[in-house]
Amino acid sequence: MKPNETLVWLIYDMTIDKSRTKIAKLCKEAGLYRVQKSVFLGTITHNRLDELSMQIEELIDENTDSVYIFPLCKADFKKVQTIGQSFDKKLVTDEVKALFL
Repeated sequence: MKPNETLVWLIYDMTIDKSRTKIAKLCKEAGLYRVQKSVFLGTITHNRLDELSMQIEELIDENTDSVYIFPLCKADFKKVQTIGQSFDKKLVTDEVKALFL
């Protein structure tokens, strides 16, 4: 991970399909990887994360929707446990996969 990047989980729950689709597209464009239908993971620069947050904020209905962005350091990410079906590690970068080893 580069010094100006952070590892994040981005999780959302949207009531409107169109907004949900737009947020998924924004996450992919930002270089995040889909690990579940409404869960993305990846490294992102601080500036790009701020930009993504502002774009998402414009799409959500604050009364019904929720978006969580969890930054994690490498040490905490290594403590992540998966039970049952994990995400497809082929979909994430080698850098992120290496953190699971």
